[in-house]
Amino acid sequence: MSPTAVDVSQNGNVATTCSTIFEIGDADFSRFSEIPKPINIERKRSFDERSFSELSINMSPRPFYGNAENSSRVFERIDSVYSSGGRSGFDTPRSENGFEPHPIVAEAWETLRQSVVLFRGQPVGTIAALDHSEEELNYDQVFVRDFVPSALAFLMNGEAEIVKNFLLKTLCLQSWEKKVDLFKLGEGVMPASFKVLHHPVRNTETILADFGETAIGRVAPVDSGFWWIILLRAYTKSTGDSSLAEMPDCQRGIRLILSLCLSNGFDTFPTLLCADGCCMIDRRMGVYGYPIEIQSLFFMALRCALQLLKADCDFQEKIIERLHALSYHMRSYYWLDLKQLNSIYRFKTEEYSDTAVNKFNVMPNSLPDWVFDFMPTRGGYFIGNVGPARMDVRWFCLGNCVAILSSMATPEQASAIMDLIESRWDELVGEMPLKVSYPALEGHDWRIVTGFDPKNTRWSYHNGGSWPVLLWLLTAACIKSGRPQIARRAIELAEGRLLKDNWPEYYDGKDGRFIGKQARKFQTWSISGYLVAKMMLEDPSHLGMVSLEEDKQMTPHCRRSASWSL
Repeated sequence: MSPTAVDVSQNGNVATTCSTIFEIGDADFSRFSEIPKPINIERKRSFDERSFSELSINMSPRPFYGNAENSSRVFERIDSVYSSGGRSGFDTPRSENGFEPHPIVAEAWETLRQSVVLFRGQPVGTIAALDHSEEELNYDQVFVRDFVPSALAFLMNGEAEIVKNFLLKTLCLQSWEKKVDLFKLGEGVMPASFKVLHHPVRNTETILADFGETAIGRVAPVDSGFWWIILLRAYTKSTGDSSLAEMPDCQRGIRLILSLCLSNGFDTFPTLLCADGCCMIDRRMGVYGYPIEIQSLFFMALRCALQLLKADCDFQEKIIERLHALSYHMRSYYWLDLKQLNSIYRFKTEEYSDTAVNKFNVMPNSLPDWVFDFMPTRGGYFIGNVGPARMDVRWFCLGNCVAILSSMATPEQASAIMDLIESRWDELVGEMPLKVSYPALEGHDWRIVTGFDPKNTRWSYHNGGSWPVLLWLLTAACIKSGRPQIARRAIELAEGRLLKDNWPEYYDGKDGRFIGKQARKFQTWSISGYLVAKMMLEDPSHLGMVSLEEDKQMTPHCRRSASWSL
């Protein structure tokens, strides 16, 4: 890569040098500074659509504690954590229902604030982990997907500055030329992560961004752009400030992201074709093709973009057309319940005509034995992948939860997913929420699919590991589905261990009993995921930031394919 780097010194001098670093400084950031102050407009909203700004718009900004030196101020006011009335001096949210937060909430906020990254004195994100007992690798960077629960926690606590700065900094990075070896990436690609580099001798700070050129497998992050759009909408809903999203640069950023996905090509499906390792599951795990996580995030980002974009009939029409096609495809071909499973079990193969029953030529014998025992009488879920002669029936938590939040799942399907989680609690939750995927790949399958990956051994990491960060997604999905008791049970389970275990990145074992063999401690999104789940459960109005009501017009006019009915 060969973009021009700009060093911005503390005294304001600018020196232009040739570098391989994707870097931004105040010179790049200044064009975003002239943002008009938000105007509060009273709106009538449904329960899911209410903004947290109604509760916190008049609250003053709260300080950030980005390092151990600043965090000493926290302990000076520790006695006020459980003081009565309003917000506590510790900046820890007090329950709107009138009862005190769980004791580990204060510890979680303290650790979260220590993870804050500053760029020229401004908070711009949170690092992945504060574990200094292990080699840092890239855990000292700000990951786009990792920061989302941190951003939501700060927004719920009335602290929007860090989220705004993050959105603008990553938007700056999007505009840089991106190359892997000699190949140029699409203009709309968002970084997977970035790192603030301090140069004490030159008294400067630079930002180093990773667009996949240093990632394991050299895969660009497909999900980063979707999360950026989703977070921009969450910021707008929380603060009531639409001026940020209406900025020409933000409008252009949204269009660039979606233009990568909406262009016409060889695709015969409305789903996005992706490589392994392009999302949260960032190592080889057999999710190449059309993974449920990417399709759910794509669907949600499209719906968020419709709310954020200014009038542009042509571009909005493309979004609407894709939403209709994607909604039909996902609800029809990715959905699996007992009835659908029985239908697939009876498929005929090698059909050649436009009236084919087995549309994707899926071989019934390819269905794994475990799925027949796993599928309850009541319940269902969106499977992991569907493509030519391929059906990955594994359960993936993130994709199913986002499907509920985006209303890609119908209310009936959302209820069925909740039924499945309750029916298969021991398998999907166990002793520590929540399985990122189920079941684990073992033996020959593990060797072929993961390529002998020593980190993704059975029931570890992405191969059936348990990830506490998924608590916030589960909680949001449960509230939206009218089943908050499921989330409460999961949160209470996690509270018994997270602080004692020093907030691990993930847990290993079939039931999630053991701290992950390579799990980092003080993992930031484990902390923020718990906080978001806790605050959302105590004040469900927060749900409006990450939830979209069902669009009745999304119901397809065409009938469902006969290949998926008995």
